[in-house]
Amino acid sequence: MREIPASAIQAAIESLCLSACTQIGPDVLAALRAALQTERSPIGREALRQIIANDELACERGMAICQDTGLVVAFIDWGQDVRLIGGDLQSAVDAGVRAAYREGCFRESTIWPLSRAKIEGNIPATIHVRLVTGDSVDITVAPKGFGSENMSRLAMLTPAHGVEGVADFVVETIRVAGANPCPPVVVGVGIGGTAESAMLLAKRQLLRAIGSPCPDAELTELEAKLLERINRLGIGPQGLGGDTTALAVHCAQQPTHIAGLPVAVNVQCHVARHKRLIL
Repeated sequence: MREIPASAIQAAIESLCLSACTQIGPDVLAALRAALQTERSPIGREALRQIIANDELACERGMAICQDTGLVVAFIDWGQDVRLIGGDLQSAVDAGVRAAYREGCFRESTIWPLSRAKIEGNIPATIHVRLVTGDSVDITVAPKGFGSENMSRLAMLTPAHGVEGVADFVVETIRVAGANPCPPVVVGVGIGGTAESAMLLAKRQLLRAIGSPCPDAELTELEAKLLERINRLGIGPQGLGGDTTALAVHCAQQPTHIAGLPVAVNVQCHVARHKRLIL
């Protein structure tokens, strides 16, 4: 049985948060640059140029890419042959978040929902843990801003809606979202399961590298059709009009009940923050 101290988890979370909030992913930057070459709208091209310049400057200066440094979501695949010592997981993750947001001078956005009273340290983090085989701990941190998170939607469709009903719901979600999630966006789609598992599946799709092939061959065609339909909406970069409303659509499916067809959409802004580390 391998032992990992809580302090190692704290240090990993701190490093990942600092990196995620200041270092644009190479896949995201490549997708933005590719979009700049194909965007036909002059205003859309200018918006993309400014987004890219901002991303590059943030990387150069180690500053936040966006002022909304979001709420921290941590996806942790915990090896069943690993024992955590010296503390509990939530406290270790929260300590890492608190330290990173203080060191990076990142905006703290956590409050109590009804009183709206501020919570210091941008905690607690939302943690999703999967117990897996092995003796390693695989951590991905995804700080999520709420311009995009507020655009999340769930539909409990019936089987009669079929694939076309799924596609129509996804496209309509992005149409209604408009400029709110700071396009160009990445769209995560979770199909099947239950209400709560569909939502989590959709959010997990935002961790997939832009441009990577869909691991589910059945969904490859659906992703391409959705991306084409979404980009025909004309919302464009920053909602100013153009061809580039989405950089990618990432879909996944899971088994569900014979009477249901849950569909969840989780939208990510053009920053698409997430960083991964394996202990």
